[in-house]
Amino acid sequence: MADDKSLSAKERSQQLALERRAARLAAVQALYQWEQTGTRPEVIIAEFGTHRIARRPQEGQEDAELPPADRKLFGELVRGVAASVSELDDMLSAVISDDWSVERLESILRAIMRCGAFELAHRQDVPPKVVISEYLAVADAFFGEKETGMTNGILDKLAQTLRPGELTGKGTGRGGK
Repeated sequence: MADDKSLSAKERSQQLALERRAARLAAVQALYQWEQTGTRPEVIIAEFGTHRIARRPQEGQEDAELPPADRKLFGELVRGVAASVSELDDMLSAVISDDWSVERLESILRAIMRCGAFELAHRQDVPPKVVISEYLAVADAFFGEKETGMTNGILDKLAQTLRPGELTGKGTGRGGK
């Protein structure tokens, strides 16, 4: 990756966006691990910091172009979701359709929804459309259109409840994706 000093403002902004997206993806994976193993969040954060998000690919490796993750955002998401999981599940339950429950969601999808709910509720500095779009990209990395559409619908409803007036129009304009 190029030296930060040689990047234009636009390139630096794009790099930061990629680092935040990588942090969100890593947080979803860490929260999946947390739910499956019951390991304390701080242990998982340290493990990810040492073995996953800190690893710099060697030249010529397939993933050599992947950006590093924003460690601060990663830690904030993992700690925040783990600390407020009951509150987040209650928020999600209020907007999930009657024939579904948070517990019924697949584990990765549940982690995605919890992260999105956390950012909508606790990261007022991030516009709701950005939160929704970012977690749709994460959902799309793991699932097909059905689950990504469900993520869009649930996070959109939650955003309208938690941050009314911040969304113009309905949804994120991704056509259910």
